[in-house]
Amino acid sequence: MFRIHKKKIIIFVVILIIVVFVFGVFEFFSLRKAHSTFENYYTFRNCSRLLAKTDDFGFCETKSGGIIKLVKIDNKWFLDGDGPGVW
Repeated sequence: MFRIHKKKIIIFVVILIIVVFVFGVFEFFSLRKAHSTFENYYTFRNCSRLLAKTDDFGFCETKSGGIIKLVKIDNKWFLDGDGPGVW
């Protein structure tokens, strides 16, 4: 019936690994940029309106109408409760 060659399988696996690697690198740098400033994280979280902001936290309204708190931890911005070491 179907005759699949080992070479085709190897090529497929290599292409799949490359795609996953490129996606992973893109996500790493995208998240790194998002966490770097309040403005970047505000955009990353789809905020539409700033409600309040200090040097260490801010509140914004999302495009869906929810209100979220963004906090600064170790000079990076996170959603309140999602910072590093929070499990």
